[in-house]
Amino acid sequence: MWMYLRPFFCKVNLFNGLTLQVQARSYARRREPFPTKVSHYLNRAKLIDSIRLTLRSKTHNSSLPSLINHRLLDSFVVTHALRSAPSADSALSLVHALEKHSRFSHTHNTLHALATVLAQSGRCSELKSLLDAIRANRFGTVRISFMNLMQWHAAARDLDTVLQVWEQYTLENNHLCTESYNIVMALYAQMGKNSEAVRVFHRMIDEGSLPNCRSYTVIIEHLVKSRKLSEAMEVFNLLQLMRIKRTLKQYSVLLEGFVGSKQFDEVRVLVDEMQVDGILPSRGVSLLLQQMQEEGILKGKEQLLREILPDERIKSVSYSVDSGDEDEKNENKDEDENVSGACQCDHIDGIHLKPWLDPRALASALQNWNPDEVAALEGANFVWTTRLVCKMLRNFKTPEAAWNFFCWVANQRGFTHDIYTVQRIMTLLAHHGRTEFVDQLISKIRMEGMRLPFSTIRLIIDFYGISKNADAALKVFNDDRILCGPLSKVNLMLLYSSLLRTLTKCGRNSDALDMLDDMILNGICPDIQTFSGLMHSFSQLGDIKTVQKLFVMVRQSGLEPDAYLFKVLIQGYCKSKRAALAWRLFEDMKNSGLVPDSATKELLVKSLWKEGRRRDAAAVEENCEEINTVLPLALQGHVWTVSSADLTRVYNIYSNSFA
Repeated sequence: MWMYLRPFFCKVNLFNGLTLQVQARSYARRREPFPTKVSHYLNRAKLIDSIRLTLRSKTHNSSLPSLINHRLLDSFVVTHALRSAPSADSALSLVHALEKHSRFSHTHNTLHALATVLAQSGRCSELKSLLDAIRANRFGTVRISFMNLMQWHAAARDLDTVLQVWEQYTLENNHLCTESYNIVMALYAQMGKNSEAVRVFHRMIDEGSLPNCRSYTVIIEHLVKSRKLSEAMEVFNLLQLMRIKRTLKQYSVLLEGFVGSKQFDEVRVLVDEMQVDGILPSRGVSLLLQQMQEEGILKGKEQLLREILPDERIKSVSYSVDSGDEDEKNENKDEDENVSGACQCDHIDGIHLKPWLDPRALASALQNWNPDEVAALEGANFVWTTRLVCKMLRNFKTPEAAWNFFCWVANQRGFTHDIYTVQRIMTLLAHHGRTEFVDQLISKIRMEGMRLPFSTIRLIIDFYGISKNADAALKVFNDDRILCGPLSKVNLMLLYSSLLRTLTKCGRNSDALDMLDDMILNGICPDIQTFSGLMHSFSQLGDIKTVQKLFVMVRQSGLEPDAYLFKVLIQGYCKSKRAALAWRLFEDMKNSGLVPDSATKELLVKSLWKEGRRRDAAAVEENCEEINTVLPLALQGHVWTVSSADLTRVYNIYSNSFA
């Protein structure tokens, strides 16, 4: 409320001028009484829980002063207390109490947390006052990006301000990030402005930004909300071929839509695909699937349901709640709601809360993994569930710490690793090139008779490309892909494509060509993205002969080269000082009814001039003028992943749904 904001924004806290060095020394002094980082984390968590409970009590104004003068209160505690506040009013009451009773200095994180709470509560005037105060440097130098502003105003559903910020962002940047398009597109979709949402997606791909998994989540959610379930499923089915990760959020939206419309055959398909992708369902989806199983709709899925249903042990421990995944933000809104008898935590006015837990902060405290830290962790008596262990593994910064935790938690009472925790650690280890640990886990999986998700095997091969382990990738492909069970031709093609990409990244070009021959001999035809990736790799090496051979294979395979493939070839030929070949490709491109983007045209003209082919350069200019259209800023597509045809198909599905 304004009564809280007025003194907060009008006064300048005398301690906001403290330097980072002073704050760091203060932080170090606060930690001294605690022998380990884990025990420090646990005591901070207790303070955060006390503030969370107090903010929900009827007498929070009288109870807050003692808490905010606690010796452990720092920006970390305040940030998470604000994020956990049940309402904007309670968050503002905490801010007001800090101003009156504490020498606390706000930081980037606390101010961003407050802005997020205000935005999500639709408190536009208070949000504007806060932003004005930050811009006036009343809290020192706090950076606010265009993306921060767009996210906050979108959360407040302030469309006009979002568009104003986006326009300013566009004027000051040559290339817009994909998330800026996503924010505007999602807001239009939420407000029922269907044609505007479609136009933003068209603008995204027209300006050369590559849609990411969140872009497609927005589209799928929009289609499901508009009861266009078959169209949403059509887009979802294209994502694998586009090498786009299919997320828990997408599965959740589709499952809820198909269950609501009683299309149970599609529900079964989605459940099967979740297993292929190795997706651990959220709590809400788990309960939905359990209900369907009890009604006999999901026969034969008992093992899956045993792995994903909520763990009943959580009701009897002190610390059990884990913060939500990025895909589960909506699923975990009940984290701070009243839970009767959920645990043994403190309570006020009859309010019980699940204890606060931050896997990222806890994993950070365990990075060194020494005996004292481990002893403090054991003393906390956490209930280790699949979901919590996966989140912990994701937040370790080193493979050594993650591996130590993985081995330690396997010996904790009541916990057994399953395929979800195993795949999480395997992909992390592969990313860091720890092949010996990956091999141990694969041997264990084979001995236990477990089945690995297809997506895990593919990710391991992809990550071996990053860590430059070509031999390990070949071993996984040749010896270990059987752990996925029978593979469809599409999935086998995707696996070959990942291996080819890894081999070229590792400089194993002859092996890549041998594997390509093996692929074709086995009746698996590469898609246009795979060919474009290979041609790009060899053209970068100046191996024009192999590039030409690959282009002939494209023609023989019956694939139609798209504009992006021509762009890759023209750029490769120009770089290798073979402008004459690039000119011929330009002619082929023109005869196919395709046009280059402006950058490719300029490169071709410049290369032809350098090689003395002025007549050809003039012909390129004349041909582009005869097209009588503005050349695109960038062509749609990307080597190895997305083709122009894929993006066009998605756009056509989306636009036709609201025509």
